[in-house]
Amino acid sequence: MQDLNGRVAVITGGASGIGRALAVRFAEEGMRLVLADVEQAALDATVGELAASGAEVTGVVTDVTSFASVEALAEDAYAAYGAVHVLCNNAGVGPPGGLVWETTPNDWVWTFGVNVFGVAHGIQAFVPRMLAGGEEGVVINTSSPDGPIAPMPQASVYAATKCAVTCVTECLAAQLEAESTTLRAAVFYPSGTGLLDTGLWSSDRNRPADLARERPRSTPAMTVAQLREQGVPVQPHGVGVAPNVMVGGAEVALCAATPRTGGRRPARCRALAGGGRARGRVRRATSRPCCAEYRIPVSR
Repeated sequence: MQDLNGRVAVITGGASGIGRALAVRFAEEGMRLVLADVEQAALDATVGELAASGAEVTGVVTDVTSFASVEALAEDAYAAYGAVHVLCNNAGVGPPGGLVWETTPNDWVWTFGVNVFGVAHGIQAFVPRMLAGGEEGVVINTSSPDGPIAPMPQASVYAATKCAVTCVTECLAAQLEAESTTLRAAVFYPSGTGLLDTGLWSSDRNRPADLARERPRSTPAMTVAQLREQGVPVQPHGVGVAPNVMVGGAEVALCAATPRTGGRRPARCRALAGGGRARGRVRRATSRPCCAEYRIPVSR
């Protein structure tokens, strides 16, 4: 899709962080938006801000771990606009990092429930409707270089979920092409000069009580401040009107998922510098351009 004006985008985790940044960028292109998030107050605030700027936007409180909730989101989106052209399965959480053998079963259940089952539920609820509509469209699943590209040892559970997201997106992309559909799939790798300082680091605020850790941690939870002290690069903060505006000028790469060829996974993506609306390219083993990169603000 080249022309986004008037098209409809659904974004889960759309009230903050990368999801909110995507919403702002899509609104600039004239897209109509359906934002989904588990946090009512944050969702209302983001919807209000976008509407005040002239965007056509609807907010739907959604728990992506529940298929019924995501199915209701799809029903609301189609009732509001009659079509969906861009689906961003973006909602994500990250449990406090630590040693793999010190994680608990609930760490895995909660994180996979949001990061992986949330993506699966989005595909199951929306793709059949998008196919039935017969229009061109794309499913964008947010992953992370910290998983399939360069696994982050301090965040084993999170990294494992992002590997799964990349794999399912490759499978979805291959199937959509094999079936000669008008849909395509892409995996979304946030990139830039370091880790993004977003609400992901405090996602325990949304952790259900019944999925709390079964035992106390033996070590303190990893924080962005600690990573900075260890020399891990973190995206520089932008200038904002409130503490929630955390990052400015973050580079976000959108890479088209391609089927595995010759039994080999495509080579690691290398994001090139972008600026404003300038587009960069990344290369894979096929030497075929497979992504466009934008520099967009990311808020918590």
